[in-house]
Amino acid sequence: MDALRTAGDELADATVAALFDRGEVGKFNTLMRYVSTAGAPLPEGLPDVARAYLEATSAPPPWVDWAEMEKARLFFLDNNVHISTALSFASMPACYVVPHVARLLSATHALRYPSKRMAETGQFTVYLMQPGAFEAGSRFIPAAQKVRLLHASIRHHLTRENRWDTEALGTPICQEDMIGGQMFFSLLVLDSLHRLGVHMSTEGAEAYYYAWRVVGAMLGVDQDAVPKTVDEARQFHDLYMVRHMGPSDEGAHLTRQLIDLYEDVVPGTFLDPIVSALIRYLVGDTCANWLQVPQTRWDTLVKALPHLLGVLETIEDRSPLGAWALDRLGHLTTVFELSSLTRGRVMHYAIPEHLKKDYDVPNSVPPRRRWTPPGVTLP
Repeated sequence: MDALRTAGDELADATVAALFDRGEVGKFNTLMRYVSTAGAPLPEGLPDVARAYLEATSAPPPWVDWAEMEKARLFFLDNNVHISTALSFASMPACYVVPHVARLLSATHALRYPSKRMAETGQFTVYLMQPGAFEAGSRFIPAAQKVRLLHASIRHHLTRENRWDTEALGTPICQEDMIGGQMFFSLLVLDSLHRLGVHMSTEGAEAYYYAWRVVGAMLGVDQDAVPKTVDEARQFHDLYMVRHMGPSDEGAHLTRQLIDLYEDVVPGTFLDPIVSALIRYLVGDTCANWLQVPQTRWDTLVKALPHLLGVLETIEDRSPLGAWALDRLGHLTTVFELSSLTRGRVMHYAIPEHLKKDYDVPNSVPPRRRWTPPGVTLP
């Protein structure tokens, strides 16, 4: 893990460095606004180095198991609103409880505002879980290509402008942190769904984790270092958190912005405290105290949420009509949340010049063998 702290993304880093050295970043961003779907012709005038990068990253890794990806898509459709809740109230606060990650997010103008960060993450996940995510016409592959260059541009700025203590903190958005982030968006989401009482099959949970391994590969994460199974992911996650987690002013500030964001999304003020209560319930009191999440009258009430969700999940399991209605409600809730964050716009992943159906996969639901998370590996 120490070695992973000094490693970035060689391909993306070289591409971004060349674009800056040649003064072609603005031209690249302008042209890339027209590249939003996979398989579309690359625009004329695109810098050669950018064209080479886009061609080299235009396909998923050859080892992808498409049957597993279909299981992951069905798992997402069945749990989309719960996954959105986990991403918002567990995954993002987990990023903030790692001080150097919180410092990086605070130092980067484009990522300072949680609404933009959450909109990008939500939109990215929805693109990934579309039926034709890797086919011509999809939006996922171009989004992954742009996010990878965005990460490289942040590394470029922070190191070139001496705004990051590389000797003490390692390379910004290093391999260890990218794998840690992959754990936050996969394993920690599964943990949160389990804590909320959501019924998950073992096959579905493992497929969801697998899908984020594919995402990691497309974002330049070193697959030789990435945990291959959920059990291995638990070991990495526990060690990563023990190595790095703690309180920080930046983490508390970002958490406050996140809470304010969702309190504004929820109509009225009566339900506002449920935002803080959900974060505290999902990340635990220690991390919540580090992040200065306020204690509210909802802290006790939210502990009953798993029982309520358990009843709804039982209805969904036993009634096809109930399953359809709840799935539809979940879809509409996710769409509302995403549209509130994006304000109806497509999020574009640009390089900041300054810091301010052909796979023949059966469409079947995986068996309902209940998933339980692997145990903690460190005291």
